[in-house]
Amino acid sequence: MTNRTAFITGASRGIGRACAVALSEAGARVAVAARSADQLEELAGQVRARGRDAFPVAVDMSSADSIKEALGKTAKDFGPIAILVNNAGITKDGLAMRMKKDDWDAVIAVNLTGAFLAIQQVLPAMMRERWGRIINISSVVGESGNPGQANYVASKAGLIGLTKSIAQEMGSRNVTVNAVAPGYIETDMTSSLSRELKDKMLEHIPLKRIGKPEDVAAAVRFLASEEAGYITGHVLDVNGGIYM
Repeated sequence: MTNRTAFITGASRGIGRACAVALSEAGARVAVAARSADQLEELAGQVRARGRDAFPVAVDMSSADSIKEALGKTAKDFGPIAILVNNAGITKDGLAMRMKKDDWDAVIAVNLTGAFLAIQQVLPAMMRERWGRIINISSVVGESGNPGQANYVASKAGLIGLTKSIAQEMGSRNVTVNAVAPGYIETDMTSSLSRELKDKMLEHIPLKRIGKPEDVAAAVRFLASEEAGYITGHVLDVNGGIYM
């Protein structure tokens, strides 16, 4: 993937940040996108300090206009996007019976619709180049379900269906589309969980540890590589065995 441009959403922290670092180390030029401009600048500086190219770009994944503008600006100023990592995600948890429609809509808008709109923006260039890698970050709960997260689970399960559909549409153009489904990963999203809850989770993880963002990034780096050119429509579980 040397000198190919990769666009990573939700890149300011956690899994997205680890993906940006991993892809840059593999030779990609990384466009790092999120709402937080300050964190993006800091990440871009870290990547550049290692002699790699980085392009920070602000994006609101709930806004079609913002997505179109961010991807258009990246392609124009930083080069055609060959690798897209749809990582941005939010949670607004609550039992389905009491879940507000606004909380349902917000999570679906960012996690699923935003990913779809980003894919739409990058497909024309990938089709022209006859090379592309789209990697959607789903979740173990998108496969297993999880009480209190109907909106988040639906969005992550939706990403798996989206992955398989676009994979079938784009296969003849040498564009692969895959998903990575992380389990419990040590990120800001999980750091607020109580020690008791974390210990309970560990009981169900055969590898007996909570994952790191780098574990997920390694899977993303592989799926973005030339070596993964015959893999498409696949969901790669990175979950320590918690769901098989």
